[in-house]
Amino acid sequence: MLPMILSAFERDSAILSAHLRTPTPYLEVLETAAAVATTDLRDVRSEMRKRGIKVYEQNRLNTGIEAKFICRGYHERMLLLNDIVAAQAAIHMRRYLGLDISSFKSYEEQYQIK
Repeated sequence: MLPMILSAFERDSAILSAHLRTPTPYLEVLETAAAVATTDLRDVRSEMRKRGIKVYEQNRLNTGIEAKFICRGYHERMLLLNDIVAAQAAIHMRRYLGLDISSFKSYEEQYQIK
């Protein structure tokens, strides 16, 4: 999801710089958000290596994103549905941009998991 967020920030930066008279303040916010997301991506990849997880294939399907990965020697498959990916990406983007995300419930809160 983080690579998709970084791509969205890059795309939005290009659009803003082309269509605004004074894009600099907006671009600085996006650049700062992208830098934090890049750091998070590096940390996630490092943690995955430590835990023996390797994603070896990703495919975009009509229903979502399919990822095939190896975890401790076992080959597994995961499907992330488009609606869920879009909702989670929007929440993460808001957080990276410094916006309040307290109105969004966590998975545990939403489904009352203890």
